[in-house]
Amino acid sequence: MTLAQGHDTAMPAVPLGLPRSRSGTAGLASVELDHAARMTAVRAGEVGSVHSWELVTAVDGPGTRLTVFLAGCPLQCLYCHNPDTMQMRRGTDVPADEILARVARYRTVFKATGGGLTVSGGEPLMQPAYLARLLRGAKAMDVHTTVDTSGFFGAQCSDEMLENIDLVLLDIKSGLPDTYRRVTGRALQPTLDFGRRLRDSGTRTWIRFVLVPGLTDAPENVEAVADHVVAMGPVVERVEVLPFHQMGRDKWDELGMRYELDETQPPAPELVERVRATFRDRGLSVY
Repeated sequence: MTLAQGHDTAMPAVPLGLPRSRSGTAGLASVELDHAARMTAVRAGEVGSVHSWELVTAVDGPGTRLTVFLAGCPLQCLYCHNPDTMQMRRGTDVPADEILARVARYRTVFKATGGGLTVSGGEPLMQPAYLARLLRGAKAMDVHTTVDTSGFFGAQCSDEMLENIDLVLLDIKSGLPDTYRRVTGRALQPTLDFGRRLRDSGTRTWIRFVLVPGLTDAPENVEAVADHVVAMGPVVERVEVLPFHQMGRDKWDELGMRYELDETQPPAPELVERVRATFRDRGLSVY
């Protein structure tokens, strides 16, 4: 396989908190390799496990984006509305060149709208070689790049990879370690460490925080998130407060997975405004 060859923009308002319908991997060529060949291709970043893709405007970064959702995630977020992305085996093996050929196809659209390539998940840093190849190929075509990540695997983001990222959408699930573990099953510290790297490298960052009544809405938890964001300094351009919804609940049942938030209601407008005000009071731009 060969690598396909081939910014700053105004930031539109973002429709928050709703899952998007996706086309799966329809339209993308996949490959079937024996185990040894597959492992070699995966280690080289030539092949990755892709859950789905879509072309969308003003959601996953500025302008019109080709968003590629990779399969596999180390977190087990209780409110995840796409639990089918948690396991890498549920994805389809797609060559990086196939994604980059589609990036090349949409370059005119990206240039006209200030858009580009967004790699999301799942957790894209769970497939670092594949992600690095996608980012490197997109930048070779002068295409804006965005990575949507929890930061839990931030240590797998090399300095070279970071240089090829124009914007990070950093999902901070909670501000308190105990709450973070309750929400995700994992530790908070790796996300904070990655946030410091973004600060030190000057990488543009948008923060995403999901507001779940009874889980992440405690004032002390929200204030802790705000403190972490402020500590990242001027690289943070905006904070998106995403109200919890139940629109992914059926997927948990379909997958035979236990869903713990069955009785949880979306946050009231007053709660959403209170939380947004917590960030605003610290001088942050909030959506």
